[in-house]
Amino acid sequence: MKLKKQVTVCGGAIFCVAVFSLYLMLDKVQHDPARRQNTGGNFPRSQISVLQNRIEQLEQLLEENHQIISHIKDSVLELTDTGAISPSGHLPFRSNNGSWVMPFDGRPTFLSLRPRDCQFAQLRRGPTELQTLDVNSLLSFDNVDGGVWKQGFEITYEPGEWDDEPLQVFVVPHSHNDPGWIKTFDKYYSDQTQHIFNNMLVKLAEDPRRKFIWSEISFFAKWWESVDIHKQEAMRKLIQNGQLEMVTGGWVMPDEANTHYFAMIDQLIEGHQWLERNLGIAPRSGWAIDPFGHSATMPYVLKQANLTSMLIQRVHYSIKKHFAASRSLEFMWRQAWDQGSGTDMFCHMMPFYSYDVPHTCGPDPKICCQFDFKRLPGSRVNCPWKVPPKAIVDTNVAERANLLLDQYRKKSKLFRSKVLLVPLGDDFRYDKTVEWDQQFQNYQRLFDYMNSHPEMHVQAQFGTLSDYFNAVYKANDVAPGTRPPDFPVLNGDFFSYADREDHYWSGFFTSRPFYKNLDRVLESHLRGAEILYSLALAHVRHSGMESRYPVSDYSLLTEARRNVALFQHHDAITGTAKEAVVIDYGNRLLRALVGLKRVIINAAHFLVMKNRDVYRFYQSEPFLETDDRRATQDSLPQRTLIELDPNTPRYLVVFNPVEQDRLCVVTALVSSPHVRVLTEDGQTLPVQLSAQWSSALQVNAEVYQVSFMARLPALGLAVYHLYETADSPMTMRSETVMRMAPGTGAVRGLDPLPLRMQIADAQPFFINSQALSLGFSGTTGLLETIRRKDESQEMRVQFQFVTYGTRPSKDKSGAYLFLPDGRAKPYTQREAPVVRVVEGPLFSEVVTHFQHFQQTVCIHNVPGVEGLSLDVSVLVDIRDQANKELAMRVTTDIQSEDTFYTDLNGFQIQPRRYFHKLPLQANFYPMPTMAYIQDSQHRLTLHSAQALGVTSLDSGQLEVILDRRLMQDDNRGLGQGLKDNKKTLNRFRLQLERRPGSSRVLDSETLSFPSIISHVTSAFLNHEVLALPVVAKHGVPPLRTFSPLPTPLPCDFHLLNLRTIQSQDPQSPSPFTALLLHRKALDCRLEVQNLGFNCSTSHGQLSVSSLFRGLDLQLLQPTSLSLLYSGTPLANDSTVTLDPMEISTYKLKIC
Repeated sequence: MKLKKQVTVCGGAIFCVAVFSLYLMLDKVQHDPARRQNTGGNFPRSQISVLQNRIEQLEQLLEENHQIISHIKDSVLELTDTGAISPSGHLPFRSNNGSWVMPFDGRPTFLSLRPRDCQFAQLRRGPTELQTLDVNSLLSFDNVDGGVWKQGFEITYEPGEWDDEPLQVFVVPHSHNDPGWIKTFDKYYSDQTQHIFNNMLVKLAEDPRRKFIWSEISFFAKWWESVDIHKQEAMRKLIQNGQLEMVTGGWVMPDEANTHYFAMIDQLIEGHQWLERNLGIAPRSGWAIDPFGHSATMPYVLKQANLTSMLIQRVHYSIKKHFAASRSLEFMWRQAWDQGSGTDMFCHMMPFYSYDVPHTCGPDPKICCQFDFKRLPGSRVNCPWKVPPKAIVDTNVAERANLLLDQYRKKSKLFRSKVLLVPLGDDFRYDKTVEWDQQFQNYQRLFDYMNSHPEMHVQAQFGTLSDYFNAVYKANDVAPGTRPPDFPVLNGDFFSYADREDHYWSGFFTSRPFYKNLDRVLESHLRGAEILYSLALAHVRHSGMESRYPVSDYSLLTEARRNVALFQHHDAITGTAKEAVVIDYGNRLLRALVGLKRVIINAAHFLVMKNRDVYRFYQSEPFLETDDRRATQDSLPQRTLIELDPNTPRYLVVFNPVEQDRLCVVTALVSSPHVRVLTEDGQTLPVQLSAQWSSALQVNAEVYQVSFMARLPALGLAVYHLYETADSPMTMRSETVMRMAPGTGAVRGLDPLPLRMQIADAQPFFINSQALSLGFSGTTGLLETIRRKDESQEMRVQFQFVTYGTRPSKDKSGAYLFLPDGRAKPYTQREAPVVRVVEGPLFSEVVTHFQHFQQTVCIHNVPGVEGLSLDVSVLVDIRDQANKELAMRVTTDIQSEDTFYTDLNGFQIQPRRYFHKLPLQANFYPMPTMAYIQDSQHRLTLHSAQALGVTSLDSGQLEVILDRRLMQDDNRGLGQGLKDNKKTLNRFRLQLERRPGSSRVLDSETLSFPSIISHVTSAFLNHEVLALPVVAKHGVPPLRTFSPLPTPLPCDFHLLNLRTIQSQDPQSPSPFTALLLHRKALDCRLEVQNLGFNCSTSHGQLSVSSLFRGLDLQLLQPTSLSLLYSGTPLANDSTVTLDPMEISTYKLKIC
């Protein structure tokens, strides 16, 4: 009864505090002008408007107070109704029903989502002429032979069609340079790319009519920084007079399937900032000829960066044919959520098979190849159609010009304007001087002939991409970027891509998953390092301590930005490069990761100092250690061991990279089982002590795992003390049960951790938390059921592992293609798996060891987001397999039928449909961060910490490919199979949500959004906390928690980046910082549970001036996404407003 009285008194006291807090909040609303809705400090003129604002604020505060009181009530009831009393009178303890009772968290939380902020997801959007999901439903995908245009149809025209309006032809020379594929980035540069630039300087200058476009700024920057000022000036002149255009302007031409939108945007910023700093230019047109399918995220990103037009190429050949037949190859690409036309981006889809010369002048590659003058007789490159090009001379120019014009006219019939785009180039073209002469001289003779014969009704010339787009806009009498009359509007994306037959490029969604995971780890570190560096630099400047801080760490940020950007290339993150090139990418990523960890620990060192006057930085003596280390670029991380000392505490600094407070379990490795963890103010925390396993049957006798529950400030750093002391009642030991078949082997326990052996049987077994009960198969050790604590009914959620082979025919799976030999077969092995069941007060887990993988399913016994989903990890090693692909399948009773949902780039959700008319491989899609299925009652989401391929082959199923080992090339140019597999850790969260009141009718729409819990779960998974031990054991100065935000951001806001802007010297920072904000859209129809932190929305409004504690805002200037276009600076006390799904960038000066 003593415990009950204590809890009741505690609850009553907190209730009183909450009521008093409400009084103070109401009083503050009455008197504090900062809480009033205003812009630039101006009050609304209408007294009614003032009253409405106050009433709305009061309603929200009442709702928040209701949430606080409900939380207190639930917590008190939970503690008093367990039916058990702690034998010692202390918490935590285990109750009669087997669940652990934890100390009461004295910081109640509330959830307040304003109704208007929930309406966006439910609003009806007007239909568009083109919706890719509907197009896929409509098409038969029959692949009928179209004649000379094999994948199309015969094109005819009337000779007089251009009599009134001549055909304008823009031939656009280009060279597609992969920053790594068959050769490494540096090898390509030295062998070919540098010669392209050097030739460009000479050959474009020979004739002002010559034009060229360039895309990959990574190569251009490398050349620019290697040449003298005279060559730089000559190149600048070519750009200024319009002969050379920089298209897109990103560091690379990124993949659009596996990339996360953070990295897509960051590589664009890196390229655009380089162009602005060195050339003073801003790209206007996007050029994406080689990514293997196209995402709807890219047009939004380009639109926000103020580009007006874009071009795409790799789209399924049946979709190209369909669009060509309806003259819909040029369209306005609109975001599915857009209620108007604000996101419209003019897009040109190339109609034919490839971007090489045989497939760009018109529908007949046999003829077009004759106009690729690099293939003239005597060249090492020839035409596969056995008819070579002819040099243009006076005796053949008429015949040649008419033959080419016929192709131009036929191609133009596929478009709505009498303006034609004809790219002229291929991979690494124009690296030899002779090709510049061959192409430009022969084409100029053709143009001169055409243009001097009015009866041909054509005006042909070299042009840039923007020359073409501007001519289209002019012909339609509209401003650049504006929808021409009668041009269609499209929603959706262009996955999955097939270039011929049933050859679907869905294998690269998973190829080389080790590096896909490493990329995501690196992105989180880059974002965290950017934020901490920007905050530290602002505080350093505020304190006048720049001379004592390692400001030079900025060079590490620059290097990391560029290496992460390089890996977004469409042959890097895709896993489709040669093995030696993959190693080069891996070394770059590892070097970037090491540098970012250094930036993080140096910034954290300064920010946690209680007295910054005693701050000293020594390059050779870091104050903090990194959280983990990787021995090589292809090895898994090893966590840092903290050597405990009985005579002095060890300090641990924990970084929370997300913009919300975070209640979570923090884990560290220590040298002693006798450990006690204290908060900064001396409060002892509950600790779960566990063994560290080095294999299925072997415990590491030198290392212990300590886990404790921590509440971390948003974007902040918390300080904890670790002591080696005698056993404390707050330090509890995990209980481990080994479930094994007889004769499997012996396991030696580790004192003082209890370990029990059990003969495996067919009976299911369970692990529990306060929120969930999980049932596992006694035979396989894999998850079978989930029951939420507030439901009596179990739900089938069954894991299964399956394998795909490759087809026996000539065409087989490879790095790009997925060509399976039929449906997957269940994974089997002769021996029964070794199953380890670990239970404790903070987490419980089941680890199942199979021959080729090890799966861990863990639940956390903490309130909030962390405790509402399953932490699932799969350690895969298929290095002894041949032509096998391992997949994880989740089977449920959810009636999802043929519909499922996948994310695009972690930015938006794209509904999918399983099409039985298509082969199995066509129904796989990229999953950068999540996929889900749902019916009217439930939604099951699989969150992912790495990009992988996913599908739903049957109702109630999700299936994800974990790794692929393929012994042959798939004939797409790589020349290798996938045989360099690594031991790879794939990480997931599995989340089951209720959908009260949802309707299947609404699910048939082309739009879907995650819930608030789902958004936060994805953020927690992809941005893990970093636990950084203080190196010194003695003489540690006083440390304190660093909490940079006075209040967390509205919980539908994501701080995408806080990026210190470069000065003119790219290795040093300017006084300015780029703030990138993304307001997420929420599906509020799903049941909302306690998130573990205060969550409220604000109608998209945010006061930037009060965003950072202890810093002054001196500039607030809206800019385009990549900072090239600046708006009028706002008053420093302005409130900025974002619409749902909007990404906005602001240039700040904070100090």
